[in-house]
Amino acid sequence: MKFKINRDHFSNGLAQVLNVVGSKTTMPILSNVLIEADKDFISLTTTNLDLGIRCKIKAEVKEGGAVTLPVKRLATIVRELPNLDVSFDASPNHQVKLASGGSNFRIMGIGKEEFPPLPEFGDEKSFTLDQPELVSMLKSVSYAQSSDETRYILNGVYFAFRDGKFSLVATDGRRLALIAKEMEIPATSAGAIILPAKTVSELLRMLDKGEKVKIDFSDRRCSFQIGTDKDSSGLIDSIYLYSKVVEGNYPNYQQVIPKETHQRIKLERELLLQCIHRAALVTSEKANSVKLKLSSNLLEITAQSPDFGEAHESMAISYSGPELQAAFNPSFLMDPLKALTKDEVFFEVKDEVSPGVFKTLENFICVIMPVRLS
Repeated sequence: MKFKINRDHFSNGLAQVLNVVGSKTTMPILSNVLIEADKDFISLTTTNLDLGIRCKIKAEVKEGGAVTLPVKRLATIVRELPNLDVSFDASPNHQVKLASGGSNFRIMGIGKEEFPPLPEFGDEKSFTLDQPELVSMLKSVSYAQSSDETRYILNGVYFAFRDGKFSLVATDGRRLALIAKEMEIPATSAGAIILPAKTVSELLRMLDKGEKVKIDFSDRRCSFQIGTDKDSSGLIDSIYLYSKVVEGNYPNYQQVIPKETHQRIKLERELLLQCIHRAALVTSEKANSVKLKLSSNLLEITAQSPDFGEAHESMAISYSGPELQAAFNPSFLMDPLKALTKDEVFFEVKDEVSPGVFKTLENFICVIMPVRLS
C-alpha cells in the first residue's frame, strides 16, 4: 500500500480519532489506528470496542491496502514532520516507511485482520438532524449528566424520538435539563437511546464540521454519520462515529417537572450569570449555596461562608408577587445560564423547599433542587 498525503491533513485526521484510545488497553491492537487506502482517500479507524471513530481524508493513493499502527506514536511523529508532503509505504510484513523532507521513519505495524471491525448498520431507526442545532441542544443539557458510576443509567444523555418531538434529557438526580424540538416522527421509527457521556463529548467535539448529521440506532448501539462542508481545506471528507448505548430504562423524567407555574420572573441571562458568579466567590465546600430573594421589583443574590465572609448582589426585575427566598448550589444555577445563548430566561420558584425552574421560549427546561436554608 502506498500513498502521498498532506502532513496537516494527516495530522488533523489522526487527532479526530485519537481520543477513543485509552492508555490501558487489554489488547495491543486497540492502541492502533487502522489505515486503509482506496481510490482518492485514506480512512483512519480507532475503537475501544464501546466507541469507534472512522474519518476519511483525501490522499493521492498509488496502491490500495491496509495496515494498523500505534496511533499515539504515529500522531506525534506526523505532527513533527518537517515538510508538508508525506509519503507512506507499507510492505506486506506490515512494516511502514514514512518519509517527509529529510526525515525517514520505519514503524512496525500489525495486520488489519486482527483489528475489530466497526459494526455495519442494517434496518435500524434513522433520522437526519442539523449539526448546529444538535450542538446547541446537546450543550444545553449535557452538563446535567451524572458522573456517579453507581447510577450508570444517568451517565449519559437520553435521546427520544417520539410523539412528534425529538427530545434530549440529562439528569444527575439533583437537577434535570430537557430540550425538545418538534419533528416528524413516523410510528415505525419512534424510539429512544441513552448515549454514554464519553460518546456525547466526542460527538460535541466533532459536530462543527458541516450541515447535517445522520443518526442510526437500535436497542444496543447507534452511529452518527457526520457530513463535512467541502470547504477550502478539503481536509476531512466525512466522520463516522459508532457507539454502544447505555442499556436499561431511563427514569420517568416527566414526574420531576413541576406542573403548576409559581412566581415567574423574566431575567437577563448574562447579568444573572455574572451576579451569581460573583456571589459564589465567597462560598466554600461546606457552605456551597447562594440564596435568591425576591421582593417588589428586586432580586437579591447573597452568599456567605464562615471562612471567607459574605457577598450581596442585587438586580432590578419586574416582580410584584409575594416576598420569597430559596437557596441553590451556584454551579447548578450557572451551568444552564452558560450553556444557553438567548438573552432572556425565565425563572420559576414557589418556596424554599420546591425546585427552581429555568425556562426559555425554545422548549428548554432545567429543574434544580434547592439547598435547605438552615
